[in-house]
Amino acid sequence: MSEQETWRELRDRRMAEPGAAEAYEAARLAYELGRAVRAMRETRGWSQNDLAREAGMTQSAVARFEAGGTVPTLPVIERLANALDAEVEVRLTPRAPAA
Repeated sequence: MSEQETWRELRDRRMAEPGAAEAYEAARLAYELGRAVRAMRETRGWSQNDLAREAGMTQSAVARFEAGGTVPTLPVIERLANALDAEVEVRLTPRAPAA
């Protein structure tokens, strides 16, 4: 068995564990939010320190957020959005048409 097959097998076993899919999705969303905040920050020419100061946070908290290293709360998202002069939009979209 190749190393790649071994990693796939391990991943599949882990994803089959209870709550794994939900945790993966939460991490993916945190990563996407972090990417969006970083892009907006960089567009403004701000450093992480600049954003932290405007949002009333620490630079390390901004760095963790941008890296997707934490699942953020809505108040944290709102602080960052306000600092970046952006709006927070939360939306639920059906995956499939209702029967």
